[in-house]
Amino acid sequence: MNEDLIFTNARIVTDAEVFTGSLHVVGDRIVSLAKGPSRAAGAIDCDGDYLIPGLVELHTDNLEKHFTPRPGVRWHSRSACLSHDAQMAAAGVTTVFDAVSIGDMIEGSARQANLEAMIHTLGAVADQGWFRAEHRLHLRCEVSSQNILDSFNSFVTDPRVGIVSLMDHTPGQRQFVHEDKYREYYMGKYGFNAEQMEAFTKKQQEASALYADPHRRAIASACQGRDLILATHDDATIDHVEEAAGLGIHFSEFPTTVEAAKESHKRGMKVLMGAPNLVRGGSHSGNVSALELARHQCLDVLSSDYVPASLIHAAFLLHHGELALDLPAALAMVAKNPAEVAGLGDRGSIDVGKRADLVRVIDTGDMPVVRGVWRQGRRVS
Repeated sequence: MNEDLIFTNARIVTDAEVFTGSLHVVGDRIVSLAKGPSRAAGAIDCDGDYLIPGLVELHTDNLEKHFTPRPGVRWHSRSACLSHDAQMAAAGVTTVFDAVSIGDMIEGSARQANLEAMIHTLGAVADQGWFRAEHRLHLRCEVSSQNILDSFNSFVTDPRVGIVSLMDHTPGQRQFVHEDKYREYYMGKYGFNAEQMEAFTKKQQEASALYADPHRRAIASACQGRDLILATHDDATIDHVEEAAGLGIHFSEFPTTVEAAKESHKRGMKVLMGAPNLVRGGSHSGNVSALELARHQCLDVLSSDYVPASLIHAAFLLHHGELALDLPAALAMVAKNPAEVAGLGDRGSIDVGKRADLVRVIDTGDMPVVRGVWRQGRRVS
């Protein structure tokens, strides 16, 4: 059991307000909040910095970059996991669903070669208590892959799996409606020439026609009755959203149009978008911007996706930018809302009885700077 932990002179951000005061932690839980300073000996003086809830990340590909830091380079598995973990914690993330892709579009890719090592090592390092953040798994299922069901069945029984998403990156639809963006992405990533790119595109379109629909239905059906959250990926049309609703989808990741995002809301699905999209000012795939969805009040959750530090940065941009969201509403998109989507009612907000997952932040005006991170009352960064 941790010793008592008291913060004072902090601008505390709750669900409803921001106030300057003190916060008391016993063990791993918040036991009291008070306006005004604390006189307790040993209290941490936050010097007017914000104290916000630990961030909850539902979808990040960041782990893969540490396993393959350069093309053809496979890094030491535990070192890769710990480096990724340190980066997430330093960004204020205290709960992370590591998104691992199964059924990759490129046969024999480093992503697939690393898959078993990533999942095994994440579990081993977590069991040994070495992680700063709490790590869970998000299985990203490429439904157009011929062997996706075998891979899915191999990993879905892992107790750390909490989210399963259904995705199809075939050109001409969803994320890659704009085929020029598809060519730009894959030719840049894999070094294809024009002839290779044409052959690759044709192969992916044929595979999608054969496998995408039956695999999507099979995986969704397999998730029913399990304690799993199901996501749809890159929905672009009303038909996509109707299909997702029929499959029992809980939330929509990265819808590519306002139309799809609005329909998802009508169907009771929360909408997640990438924080890098918001920080950069637009989608790298040429699709709808996260800010545009926020304008239409159909943005619920932000994900750091491929840049861990973007998560807290995007929340403060929503606060300072044109929408001028109040800080509790902006931070809900990176803490309370994702926690609720994932069914984690014990975290995501600052309140008595909640886990003491806390982040001390100074707002520079240009961007927020994380100055300290605590998970369950223990300092981790």
